[in-house]
Amino acid sequence: MTSSTDHEALEEGLDQQLDFDKVAKIGRSGHQVVPVVLQDAESGEVLFIGYANEEAYRLTLERQSAVLYSTSREEIWHKGATSGDTLELLDVRVNCEQNSLLYRVRKAGQGVCHTKDETGGTRQTCYYRSVIDADTLAFG
Repeated sequence: MTSSTDHEALEEGLDQQLDFDKVAKIGRSGHQVVPVVLQDAESGEVLFIGYANEEAYRLTLERQSAVLYSTSREEIWHKGATSGDTLELLDVRVNCEQNSLLYRVRKAGQGVCHTKDETGGTRQTCYYRSVIDADTLAFG
């Protein structure tokens, strides 16, 4: 299990710690999912990438709000159900090989990411750091 200190270093640190084994972990654990790119329909900004199993996909279409499958918690989660930062579904696209989805969404809360910025506000995207070099990140 990962400690809160490890999570803080991962989510707020500037040392790059890319998980190049993520897709293999999903495969080894037997999750039947497809990647989902969540994009702000108005700005075109990519908010984050998640995963959907068939149940999450069907719930997304039914609710017209982003529902995903957490591969780490092994459960369905309705984005924003506890924070209020839901994502209203405007359009769903499927790629040419039908092995990934694009959810074009509208933010229906304060932000998107579960992490907070330096003022304590919800971040507008999960992509809040830039790569400086192979080992270093920067905010912004």
